[in-house]
Amino acid sequence: MECSKCERDAVMHAAYSGAHLCDAHFAESVERRVRRRVREDGLVPRDATPENPETWVVGLSGGKDSVVLTQILHETFAKDPRIEIVALTIHEGIEGYRDESVDACLELTEDLEIRHEVVSYSEEFGVEMDDVVEDDPEGMAACAYCGVFRRDLLEEYADEYGADKLLTGHNLDDEAQTALMNFLEGDVAQIAKHFDASLGPFGDDDGPTREDQENFVPRAKPLRDVPEKEVALYCHLRDLPAHITECPHASEAYRGEIQELLHGLEENHPGTRHSILAGYEELAGIVASEHHSDAEDTREKADLGDCERCGSTTTRDVCRKCQLLDALDA
Repeated sequence: MECSKCERDAVMHAAYSGAHLCDAHFAESVERRVRRRVREDGLVPRDATPENPETWVVGLSGGKDSVVLTQILHETFAKDPRIEIVALTIHEGIEGYRDESVDACLELTEDLEIRHEVVSYSEEFGVEMDDVVEDDPEGMAACAYCGVFRRDLLEEYADEYGADKLLTGHNLDDEAQTALMNFLEGDVAQIAKHFDASLGPFGDDDGPTREDQENFVPRAKPLRDVPEKEVALYCHLRDLPAHITECPHASEAYRGEIQELLHGLEENHPGTRHSILAGYEELAGIVASEHHSDAEDTREKADLGDCERCGSTTTRDVCRKCQLLDALDA
């Protein structure tokens, strides 16, 4: 099949749009969507200057999503003195898995000549995920522990490195799954929180914008318009050094069910993921605006305070991370 834009052989068919694209036009399509999202979300503020640049910390795991995001952001902003990119890798301590992905991170950042920092559970918490899974004092899935620890370190070190924004490589499939999960759980508060934390645009443009996150580094997901398989194909065609292997401890059962459901819907009704996310983002903006009007002070509304143990921002006396670490030490 020929490319829809030229006479070269197509390497992929986007059923949701009907387009057949060659390698060059496919790569261009992925890059355009990421750059459009950066623009539409207002990630580069009007007051950013070479003298007062923005610092973006990118969560670089070494998997395909974060590698592709880092590559595209670098190619977009390498010559823009208003933007400084720092790659942050979290080493969870998973034998036979994380060491290889860290190697991929090192190869990429050395090739791109960007600053790269590595932080480990072992050094920060005195635990490794392999040991956590074996102990499992709370009877939870491994991802539940890891999600808490990872979020804490990303937030802590993004703040330490002076990040104006924390960028993660969540793709279309990831965000459509989260949207559907929040719908099915009827979690309206979480939908509003999701908008303010990572989906809503910055700035004062028309339409809903996210509320300032005074206690947290604001997050963004510029890759969220690109389906997972297209991210993988882009990574392959560009020969990027990604470690494309699933974590051996991955066990999010509910998300897995939602993933299978969406795969079936997308196969029978191409464009379902895009429609879900577009509708969700619009609804989330409306819900967040309503929540904003109900409270003037974010800290008072969320009842936020400082953890008695580590000082991180939390709604509890002792944050969830410290509670889990205590359980592991018991």
